[in-house]
Amino acid sequence: MHGELPKRLQTQGASRGRRYAVGALIVIALAAALYYVFGMPVPQQKNFRRFAAQGPVPVLVTEAARADVPVYIDAVGTTRPLNTVTVRPQVDGKLISVNFKEGQDVKQGDVLARIDPTIYKAQFDQAIAKKAQDEALLANAQNDLARYERLAASNAINKQQADTQRALVAQYTAQIQADQGVIENAQATLGYTTITAPLSGRTGIRMVDEGNIVRASDASSAIVTITQLRPISVIFNLPQQELDRVNAAFAKGRLAVDALRPADNSVIERGTLTVIDNQVDPSTGTVKLRAEFANDNLTLWPGQFVNVRLLIDTLQNVVVIPTGAVQRGPEGAFVYVVNPDSTAAMRPIMVQQQDETRTVVNSGVAPPERVVTTGFARLTDGAKVIVGTGAPGAGAPPTRPPGARPHSAGRDGAQARERRGRPHAAQ
Repeated sequence: MHGELPKRLQTQGASRGRRYAVGALIVIALAAALYYVFGMPVPQQKNFRRFAAQGPVPVLVTEAARADVPVYIDAVGTTRPLNTVTVRPQVDGKLISVNFKEGQDVKQGDVLARIDPTIYKAQFDQAIAKKAQDEALLANAQNDLARYERLAASNAINKQQADTQRALVAQYTAQIQADQGVIENAQATLGYTTITAPLSGRTGIRMVDEGNIVRASDASSAIVTITQLRPISVIFNLPQQELDRVNAAFAKGRLAVDALRPADNSVIERGTLTVIDNQVDPSTGTVKLRAEFANDNLTLWPGQFVNVRLLIDTLQNVVVIPTGAVQRGPEGAFVYVVNPDSTAAMRPIMVQQQDETRTVVNSGVAPPERVVTTGFARLTDGAKVIVGTGAPGAGAPPTRPPGARPHSAGRDGAQARERRGRPHAAQ
């Protein structure tokens, strides 16, 4: 046992020596790598550093131009019919016929259904007969009055008898007027047995079948609902902050409104603004507006949600550039302008209006200066550039909210392309 202890100590010492040797080799390797990257003279760094960018920066450009730019206010609206009527019976009776098909377009006055008119026709005939009876009584009373007046003039009879006969004639005259009122009421009631369309529109689903007893006092006895589809309206809300601009534009005339598909913002129908509500909703801080559309092709349907674009002004002959060219920095918006000597110059700009595709510039750029739309990854003020042959505006980013910073995907893609190209540039 005493002989084994020196052997263990000797083995542990050898193992510790090997670890020290390996650590020293690692330190030497790291020092050599650091010197290779950072310690060489500047001329050698230019030849061997793997992270240096060489050559001009490839970019795509678009010329600034002048154009007339419409000013829109966007909102989300709900399509509503101008008129909707639930057709109900106005008299009680048996429904003997239904004269429409579900989903049919009807015109005002078209017969929709009929109620059994037998009882109401009899009441109408009775009213006519009662009037004829009273007219006969009136004619006889008028003849008697003429005779009484002649006799009273010669004092053959008492004048009081002539006065009584005159009152009887007035009584029969009033009775005939009452009979005429009864006739008109019976005629109207009889007319209610023929149910007609109160407006032009499209019928919905039939709510009662032929042969059923319908009652005027029963809310469930509706026949059908008719909805007016041509024209149609869209109701939408705008923030109260936009009210001054809209009122000022609306005072000059009707404003154009576009209904857009939510999926791709393509125009469904074009119409005009007709009404601005007379008060702001205090709970939401918005004001309600209504636009009217001809809807000849029935592209809008009641209850449908659509995007709304309200045209309130048109900026005349202003400078426009692609929105993809606009960059944001600590000091505000700027663009890179390509000079005639193929160098990039950072230029601060004043943005007047911006949407997904183009930006209106108040100052900083003037036609026909060229602005960079793609290739910002390695671009700096004064850098040499090489202009690519891509289509104008190709550098515009995907759709984004107005005023948002340009999408970073373009920069990330440029950085990836730069990294892929670096080994070749360094050779």
